[in-house]
Amino acid sequence: MSVRFEISKNDKGEYHFKLLNNDGKTLLRSEGYNARSGCTNGVESVRKNAGNDGHYEARTASDGRAYFNLKAANGQIIGTSPMFADTAARDAAVAATKKEAAGAAVDDKS
Repeated sequence: MSVRFEISKNDKGEYHFKLLNNDGKTLLRSEGYNARSGCTNGVESVRKNAGNDGHYEARTASDGRAYFNLKAANGQIIGTSPMFADTAARDAAVAATKKEAAGAAVDDKS
């Protein structure tokens, strides 16, 4: 299985996407969108911005776990990673997102 975006709908009727790695683990996830079109626009924004080093924000949570945000050119967060045990795992997820997001297929499960 290759890196892919997965679009789904939650119990509140909101659409969201995840970027999944080859093993099906989440690299990046979105906020909720009221409309499917907003969600697909978010996917396109990730594809467009993922290759730009300046659009990543490496963060550390108060409990010491590492994560990152991917931002659009206007500074808006378009995706947030899960929490990782250390910065090496976070940095590997950033590298995978940079390399794979632009060409990742979309699996619409909504």
